Amino acid sequence: MIVKALRVGLGQLIVFLDWVSRPAKLKRNPAAQASVEQQARGLSLYQFHACPFCVKTRRALHRLNVPVTLRDAKNNEQDRQTLLNEGGKIKVPCLRIEEDGKTTWMYESKAIIAYLDQRFSAV
Repeated sequence: MIVKALRVGLGQLIVFLDWVSRPAKLKRNPAAQASVEQQARGLSLYQFHACPFCVKTRRALHRLNVPVTLRDAKNNEQDRQTLLNEGGKIKVPCLRIEEDGKTTWMYESKAIIAYLDQRFSAV
């Protein structure tokens, strides 16, 4: 019981610190931002709200100004089952990439952030 309370408290502290120290969004001209938004339609991030690695990934999305659908794999049973059945394991963060009729599941915050930086920082 104490461990759970500590975990919840630390999770909320992490979320609060993220909120107060959130990086500025990347500024693009309207046409470039529309292109980013179009490309991001095929992306979904499966995550837990207070997971430090998920927070790190969401911060990168915010910094790059990439709107991605967030899926709650902890509290939403349907999202959790999709992650398990299609992604192969319940591990977050996980970026679902749908392109050219193909779906790729990318795990590990470092790999996801590197992919996002490579794909969206120059757009």
